[in-house]
Amino acid sequence: MTTWIVTTESEISTAVEMAVGETVGVVVGDAPIGGVDRAIRIETGGVPAEAMAPAVVDAVQAQAGDAILVVNTAAGRVLAGALAAAKNAPILRGLRELGEGTATLGRYGGISYEHVEFDDVVIGLVASSEVVEPAVEAEVVTGESYGMSVESEDVGVGAQVNLAAATRIVGVGRGFITEEDIDLARELARAIGGEVGCTRPLVEGNGWFDRDAYLGVSGHSVAPEIYIPVGVSGQIHHTAGIDESETIVAINNDETATIFEFADYGIVGDLYKVLPEMIEALEK
Repeated sequence: MTTWIVTTESEISTAVEMAVGETVGVVVGDAPIGGVDRAIRIETGGVPAEAMAPAVVDAVQAQAGDAILVVNTAAGRVLAGALAAAKNAPILRGLRELGEGTATLGRYGGISYEHVEFDDVVIGLVASSEVVEPAVEAEVVTGESYGMSVESEDVGVGAQVNLAAATRIVGVGRGFITEEDIDLARELARAIGGEVGCTRPLVEGNGWFDRDAYLGVSGHSVAPEIYIPVGVSGQIHHTAGIDESETIVAINNDETATIFEFADYGIVGDLYKVLPEMIEALEK
């Protein structure tokens, strides 16, 4: 069995740890990668990584029983789709563990797990994580690309964060009344040395965050040491992306909120009272 790791960035430790058998890294662009037995670099020539999908398909010479792990970024999801179509391969959702011809998938936000067997090529999306050193010298190849170019950029004003690699995260939900109130979550994140993420409605409904901050099945799947969801109800679209967190400390004024079913510790209370007290205690 060979595990192919497809990425546009260096942070591939999760994929490396999950890989089985020989590992071949296929990196689109200039990012150095390590932890693999062999590396292939696809030069982009200045076009977006997504445009190199035909070259990626050619480079990944997966055989029956191989697994293709794609780092879950915006470009990675496009490349995973192209590989799935070209290889006639299924995408394993919620991939948690990989074995020789077997895989474990998280279901229903981690409430249960499904064990599957495969004898053909399969594809799994894995979280961006940490850089693996030292870098492996890569074989540089060129290949076919789609006719694509960048005509303009719409850059959000928010700071870019790598939530998938964060070890401590404060999650913001609809319990916050105004956008200005999110400063409380940012203060808490600073106090614990963490980052701030959010649920989907705060991105697509309220427009309070850039999409990079969205935690959940359509955003970032994360596994921090500590996750503090504040004012988060605990809908499955969110919990499926955070259920691998080592410790979850939930804060919500509704004692029946679903998020408490996933939490290791729960605080039932008004976030506008709880957060200032937590911040004060942490800063002492």
